[in-house]
Amino acid sequence: DWSSDVCSSDLRSSSGGLRAIWACRLSAMPATLAAWAASVRFGVPFVFLCEDVFPEVAVLVEDFRSPMVNAILDRVNRFLVRRARRIVALGDTMKARLVDGKGAPPDAVRVIHNWADCSAVVPGPRDNPFSRRHGLVDAFVVLHAGNIGLSQDLEIVLRAAARLRHRPDIVFVFVGDGAKRATLEALTAESGLTNVRFLPFQPRSDMGHSYATADVALISLRRGLSGVIVPSKLYPILASGRACVAAVEADCEVATIVASAGCGHVVAPGDDEALSERIVDMADHPDRTRLMGQRARAVAEQFDRPRQVAAYDALLREVAC
Repeated sequence: DWSSDVCSSDLRSSSGGLRAIWACRLSAMPATLAAWAASVRFGVPFVFLCEDVFPEVAVLVEDFRSPMVNAILDRVNRFLVRRARRIVALGDTMKARLVDGKGAPPDAVRVIHNWADCSAVVPGPRDNPFSRRHGLVDAFVVLHAGNIGLSQDLEIVLRAAARLRHRPDIVFVFVGDGAKRATLEALTAESGLTNVRFLPFQPRSDMGHSYATADVALISLRRGLSGVIVPSKLYPILASGRACVAAVEADCEVATIVASAGCGHVVAPGDDEALSERIVDMADHPDRTRLMGQRARAVAEQFDRPRQVAAYDALLREVAC
């Protein structure tokens, strides 16, 4: 629905005229082109939020390869970033990809991270209605919450679970749905992994309880996608006050935040041995793991929703002046 991808700023002149065109989600490229055309038509600045970098992100479409389509996407991408008054990147690595790889003017790019609503997602007790309902109160829960999609390297989680069959106290829980869920469920059944559970998306009222059930949360990103996509699930994990293990490349925004905050561990994509070792260490040292969770909540305040919305507001006012 392109209507959710392109909108105008509510900053208007004294006569009520439009003062900026704001386009988000480069993945809706025709809509983004329409927004640029509207900015030219009305003589106002064009701003867009780049959530994914094209055509690099097209690698996720596993059954579709077209050099011609990729070339078109790359040309359109370069066209747009060179004409935007401001570009919002979700992290420094994404900014570098846009500047070095797409020719975006460095001074035009602003980094504004994704956010979590720290008033809605708060640390909670592990013994809660969600954990009791699913028999997880006494387990050491390793949680993957949210989209179970193509950008994540989630097979690594199943391989780590296979390595930890001898630890019945450690349970891997997927909460959510997505393009890879059926495949992962089939692999779990084929491997006889009784330490892996799949649960559906939770209503908003239960979201806090599902995060609170975790001892450790998981984040993963396929190799080669650092800066192409920034995993947004990091931010509610931080707000929930839980430690995490991130299977991402070293230059990924997630790795930078986790390492600098000391709120978890980073392992290389695909390294199930390292992932399983970090999980065992965290299960065997619960006090240290809880301390990581406290650090996570502290750093979450840097990415609280009001703070990030204020950054967008300041950017739009800057270009609208």
